[in-house]
Amino acid sequence: MGPASRVRLHDLTWRPDGAEWIVGRRETRTFVAVPEAGIRVIRLLERGLSVGQAQERALAETGEELDVAEFVRDLIGLGFVAEAAGLAVATEPVRPPTLPRLRPEHVRFLLSPLLPLLPAALVAAALVALVRHPGLVPTYRSLLWSDRGSVVILSGAVVGWSILLLHELAHLAVARAAGVPGRIGFGTRLQFLVAQTDISGIELAPRRHRLTAYLAGIAVNLAVAATAFLLLLVTAPGSAPHRLLAATVLWALLPLTFQLMVFMRTDVYFVLQDLTGCRDLYGDGRAHARHLAGRLLRRRTPDADPTRALPPAERRAVRVYSVIQVVGTTLCLAGLALYTLPADLRLILTAIAGLRTARTGLDLADALLTLGSLLAVHVLWFTTRRRNRRRRRRS
Repeated sequence: MGPASRVRLHDLTWRPDGAEWIVGRRETRTFVAVPEAGIRVIRLLERGLSVGQAQERALAETGEELDVAEFVRDLIGLGFVAEAAGLAVATEPVRPPTLPRLRPEHVRFLLSPLLPLLPAALVAAALVALVRHPGLVPTYRSLLWSDRGSVVILSGAVVGWSILLLHELAHLAVARAAGVPGRIGFGTRLQFLVAQTDISGIELAPRRHRLTAYLAGIAVNLAVAATAFLLLLVTAPGSAPHRLLAATVLWALLPLTFQLMVFMRTDVYFVLQDLTGCRDLYGDGRAHARHLAGRLLRRRTPDADPTRALPPAERRAVRVYSVIQVVGTTLCLAGLALYTLPADLRLILTAIAGLRTARTGLDLADALLTLGSLLAVHVLWFTTRRRNRRRRRRS
């Protein structure tokens, strides 16, 4: 990469963010923050100036001696450069978005500032109905809405996964309206297997659009729960539709407790990160927690506190979050060790014993269904975590 070298960049987008700029490539969902001088160099390179010419022009404009060649190498590593010094730059294949035929103009109405009034009105109406009819409040018994266990399990799976799909589609549709491709897939959060929508690139949208994209899934859950509760008013108490609607209220609301676990990267976490103005609240919080752990272990040469390089407001937010991160992670892993794993082990051993002692086809099917369900969830969690870790290492 000499002074005479020229580069051709992929289509990049950017927006100002305080004293820096967010710049990235939507197709690969890769975005970084660069200083003002960085965006100036990118603009010069896009105009066809060579590395040396861009360095001279940047020096004249900013008064700073910049290493443009090194900066271009960084851009190549990010996959932002299509051609350098006359040679094509190989990059990883672009992963296609989910529902590629869904165009931004199809869902542009989702960015209307009036749209949030709809779920808000449904929730308000449900709260009024709740005050006037407190006897309709569902309890844990509402989940057991049928006398047949298989019906309860099947209906819970169908309704629960339907609500989950709507939740993720809401994220995808709002992001697509803002021009972000988006991709729905599986991910892991500690011991949890989750569905997730990658809307990287929403960082370039205005704050109202970003917050709408982050909160769209929660709004769907609240709207479904509120609608189901209002329908309880027009169905006969004790009837099958009434009992199913009561269970639906809980199936829509219970997943929201997971969203409050901000020590993982949940929807509420991204809202918190955006409102605090942090670049990487989770990563910086984890780095600070590791620094504190190193000091507690009395290492001879502890690493410097990584938060010292952050602006004061962001530093305070990261330090507070790191405490929440450590406490929340500890409690989650303790719950896994004390409750989830023993319960899973007990179910597996019981199912294995049931395979040996099954007297009827129904007993055998119950044991096989239990084993198959547990193994499928754990295998899917393991393979998802392994695949995502491989992708992160490559990137």
